[in-house]
Amino acid sequence: MKKFIVLAIALFTAAAVYAQPRAIGGRLGYGLEVTYQHTLGNNMVELDFGLPGFLGLEAAATYDWVFPINSWNEQGSWNWYAGVGAGLGMYGFNNITGFVGAAGRIGVEYNFWFPMNISIDWRPLIGPYFHSDGVGFNTLGIFQGGIALSVRYLF
Repeated sequence: MKKFIVLAIALFTAAAVYAQPRAIGGRLGYGLEVTYQHTLGNNMVELDFGLPGFLGLEAAATYDWVFPINSWNEQGSWNWYAGVGAGLGMYGFNNITGFVGAAGRIGVEYNFWFPMNISIDWRPLIGPYFHSDGVGFNTLGIFQGGIALSVRYLF
């Protein structure tokens, strides 16, 4: 009986995840990132992994609240969104500086009538950095996520 319940929960979870709209693509701004969106009801979770300034590695995740722009809709749909999350990463491959922090996001997106969307957003990442010289505040975090253009395939 326990195996049946575990199997039923696993199947329902897999079906629920599969039924949610998703998108994968690229984000070009201060560096290059791979971006993944997963819809949760009317909102979304966005995961980004990339090369900030092509000088390191970075990962960020935000929960974004989505607000439709009904007056702009013709064939596709427009939305603006804002969210919060967290991120971490490192700069330099010889003299490594690590950083962590809170991430924010605000942007606008257009979902085409075919399975593609395009968006422009600003995602700062603010928090401490850690280096062999000590700890400090990551002032570049306001710009390193920067303003970026994303193109994604919806599936």
